[in-house]
Amino acid sequence: MRLIVAEKPSLARAIADALPVKATRREGYLEAGDTVVSWCLGHLLELAPPERYDPRYKQWRLDDLPIVPERWQLVPRSQARTQLVVLRKLVKGADSVVHAGDPDREGQLLVQEVLNHLGWRRPTQRLLVQDLNRPAVAKALAGLEDNQRYQPLYAAAEARSRADWLYGINLTRAWTLIGRQAGFDGLLSVGRVQTPVLGLVVRRDRDIAAFEPKPFYVLWVDLRVATGALRAWWQPGEQHPLDDQGRLLDPRPAEALAQRLAGADGGPGQTGYLAQLEQKRKRQAAPLPYSLSSLQIDAARRHGLSAKRVLDVCQTLYERHQLITYPRSDCRYLPAAHHREAAKTLTDACCLDDQLRGWVERADFGLRSKAWDDAKVGAHHALAPTGRPAELEKLSRDEANLFRLIARNVLAQFYPALETFETQAIFEILGERFKAQGREILEPGWKPLFTTRDDVPALPPLTKGEAASVTEAGCEARETRPPEPFTDASLIKAMMNISRYVEDPVVKRTLRESDGLGTEATRAGIIETLLTRGYLVRDRKAIKATRTGHALIDSLPPAASRPERTALWEQRLSAIADNQDAAAPFLEALVSDLRSLLGQADAGRLDQALKASAQGPAPEAPPRKGSKSRKPGTGSRRRSQAKTASGDKPARPRGTRRRSTS
Repeated sequence: MRLIVAEKPSLARAIADALPVKATRREGYLEAGDTVVSWCLGHLLELAPPERYDPRYKQWRLDDLPIVPERWQLVPRSQARTQLVVLRKLVKGADSVVHAGDPDREGQLLVQEVLNHLGWRRPTQRLLVQDLNRPAVAKALAGLEDNQRYQPLYAAAEARSRADWLYGINLTRAWTLIGRQAGFDGLLSVGRVQTPVLGLVVRRDRDIAAFEPKPFYVLWVDLRVATGALRAWWQPGEQHPLDDQGRLLDPRPAEALAQRLAGADGGPGQTGYLAQLEQKRKRQAAPLPYSLSSLQIDAARRHGLSAKRVLDVCQTLYERHQLITYPRSDCRYLPAAHHREAAKTLTDACCLDDQLRGWVERADFGLRSKAWDDAKVGAHHALAPTGRPAELEKLSRDEANLFRLIARNVLAQFYPALETFETQAIFEILGERFKAQGREILEPGWKPLFTTRDDVPALPPLTKGEAASVTEAGCEARETRPPEPFTDASLIKAMMNISRYVEDPVVKRTLRESDGLGTEATRAGIIETLLTRGYLVRDRKAIKATRTGHALIDSLPPAASRPERTALWEQRLSAIADNQDAAAPFLEALVSDLRSLLGQADAGRLDQALKASAQGPAPEAPPRKGSKSRKPGTGSRRRSQAKTASGDKPARPRGTRRRSTS
């Protein structure tokens, strides 16, 4: 018997449907001739809680930290025992096994840890399914690989899992215990990714709160030239008071110049000439197909969807409706082989919607954009329609909106480039320089699929040296604006491009090539976790840190709340997955870091942070359903979550001192 173990039931059904023999449903598996397809239900196993290694860890004590297992243990999740019994029986009767986890780090771990747990030690094949179409699954079944090739991916996922356990268990216990010493009777959860994300929001909130608007001044002139009219803006020289962005800080030079330009007593304005003229034709290729994060950013901006909502809807489009390919992808490129099938795939996928069908009819499937690049496709490719006809009227509004976005970005690859004619003109009047810019669309190309409006108007035809006369001039007072609060879109973007928030130039340069904070599959969940635990709150579209979130960040060592370390860890995990690094040194370095961080746990500092946050402008977390709202330090707020963080409720600390663990 050949046993295929899928990551989830929907994938198992798609695999069974693609087999040459019709499958029969059994309890916990599908049988098709001599092939049996079974499944996991997400993670069937989890890392054992601390008390599994030593009963004394059931009570939370500072003196026991750090907890570092000598031999790691996995235990079944409570809801997974029945399916594990099914898989154990099937593995015992199998002649060969096919690993059919999702084609990513976590998918490799999820199935393989079950096979290892059940004692399967013989060679294993690997099935990589990118989308659930019957032809795509059949093609994948015909191209099985040796699972041994993916052992570095498994090692990276296993190291990630253990790192999360070590970091979360030890620091959450430490800060929860010193929180109790400081009078905060609740869980203070610390995570190797979630806490730096919280730190980003806290620092943004404080930049906004501390921002002091400063006035600056701009001078504009309306000019008449031979072929029409335009508006230009004064470019003040360095002899005037300017800020670091070249903005004028004193209105008097602008006001005086405006009076001179407009002419005396309402008479004709001053004249000048066009001193510099730069004109060039530009071509802009269509935006690439979506990765999950880029879709989350666009969907938040266009449709107001949270990152978690986008992920959930995409999973439904992928699993239930089978309309899109694997959604948890960090790639924006497509396999070259898909280009040959794109005309049929997109025509079939879009045939039931008037707007999409119109886009397909105007597409030129002979075009080949840079999106089709095998060298840039790894375990996943960009999100794309599968070819199954999409009945959008039968989908929810969010499902229809996301499908349209995904289909549009792939269709845009078959439209010409956007071609524009861009002009920059510098006029000299009274010895001063005035700049005008304009853009004319020559070939709209893919642009109508995205918007019909161009925010930059065209300038009239211009000739260098021609005369220009002032018809009106004015000085406007403006103010500098604070940074915008984070939203789902901007926070996901910040997590993707974390190097922007790093000051060290060496680390910054390194992080530009890394995956940032979290992964495509986890970023939405990280934001939701911080919201659920009361560290973040949504204020309309804005995401802000609560008082508890501010206090937690203030009490932690800066290294725990900044992105550098966590992002570099993700980079090391990627190196392990690429077989360029080993897991053991990574975990050894993490334990060393933990000892240093635990040595900085200070109840006094946390007490000061809690008191300061209670006086600050940060919002309180909304009360959880069925609970009463409390201020920091006045009683239990999330005691029920203590068990979920580390397996049991924390014991009240016996004293105010702890031995050094550094």
